[in-house]
Amino acid sequence: MVGVSNGLTQARRGPRPGGVDTRAALLDAAREVFAERGYQGATMRAIAARADVDAAMVNHWFGSKEGLFAEAVMDIPFDLDGLVRRLLDGDVGRLGERIVRTFLTNCDTAGGGVFAALLRSGADPGPGGHHLHDFVITSILAPVLRAVGVDQPDFRAMLVTTQVVGIGVVRYVARFDQFAAADVDRIVTAVAPAIQRYITGDIA
Repeated sequence: MVGVSNGLTQARRGPRPGGVDTRAALLDAAREVFAERGYQGATMRAIAARADVDAAMVNHWFGSKEGLFAEAVMDIPFDLDGLVRRLLDGDVGRLGERIVRTFLTNCDTAGGGVFAALLRSGADPGPGGHHLHDFVITSILAPVLRAVGVDQPDFRAMLVTTQVVGIGVVRYVARFDQFAAADVDRIVTAVAPAIQRYITGDIA
């Protein structure tokens, strides 16, 4: 309980009481823990401890770990429909460049935390992996490749995903020094031609 002594506010002790700020604290803590441990490794108790709340508050606000994951990590900070339209706005011969640049720009702007959680959890044999597949392939890449009329759009989308997810893992999860510090233009120049080949090249 907060008290006042000699004009100074004493620090609160014990878990944060259930209230409006509890939900926000849990979301922030969940993004951190999912990014560090992935979906399988993150526990509701660890997330509650990081948020300094009682573990029962996770169930109270989100119902389950999957519900918390969906809201904390899948609340992507941009419009997916608008993203697809932007990727389609231009020459198909430069689509690979637009995909890499858009991915890096959005991840960098968001600080990488949400995407690190999504990418790390994507390796898990659970809901995290399904969310990664739905987010990258089903919601973005496959619709874009179908729209530009390439053959085998779903398989090409999967190939592009191997590159995009690899970029995300190295830059935002493993954080290899040179790659994490490299500017977007340098990475786009180096990686986009490989992704473009997956989009329009011969993959037979």
